[in-house]
Amino acid sequence: MGVGSRLEVFPKDDSILFVIARIKGEVWEALPGRIVVGAGGVGYQLLVPVSTYDRLNPLEGEAIDLKTYQHVRENSLTLYGFANDEERDVFLLLIDRVSGIGPAIAMAVLSGLEVKMFKQAVVNGDAAGLSAVKGIGKKTAERIILELKDKVGVVQTWEETGDRTDAARDAEMGLIALGFKQADARKSVDRALKANPEAESAEIIRLGLRGI
Repeated sequence: MGVGSRLEVFPKDDSILFVIARIKGEVWEALPGRIVVGAGGVGYQLLVPVSTYDRLNPLEGEAIDLKTYQHVRENSLTLYGFANDEERDVFLLLIDRVSGIGPAIAMAVLSGLEVKMFKQAVVNGDAAGLSAVKGIGKKTAERIILELKDKVGVVQTWEETGDRTDAARDAEMGLIALGFKQADARKSVDRALKANPEAESAEIIRLGLRGI
């Protein structure tokens, strides 16, 4: 049991921040929308989407493994927990690629809709379906669809099935979440798979970031 982490340098003041990317430990406390995970003798409080909480049904004393996002502000540090990479990728897409969307609204979206339903709403341009989520108004729903569908181009990735593997689709979404446009993400994935046809999604993303 432990905490997965990485070091990240912020160029503004050359300080180094220890960024928590994954937590594996024991459930110490569990309430809808909040889980405290014990790892290495330290209790980490994570905010989780309600839909994720319901699906995991965490019980005190049980083992748990969550992907995390660490949100840093001047006077606070908040950890968000997700059951898998797909949930975290959607969260990152919302806060990084849609103007005016912060962690609170992104969590509201994931709490109100399963990832599959959210993707379908974006692909189908279903603003009414998105705005049915508590805290998401019509204008916000329309902006989410506009910016993800037209500017980022995630729809092509979400719609396609064909002969692309799950690893290729996951890697493509991961690169988009990291700031790639859909067309560039697709090219990077194709180059990576040409270099290593058996690569899993994490390796494809690493190769894509290296420009291979």
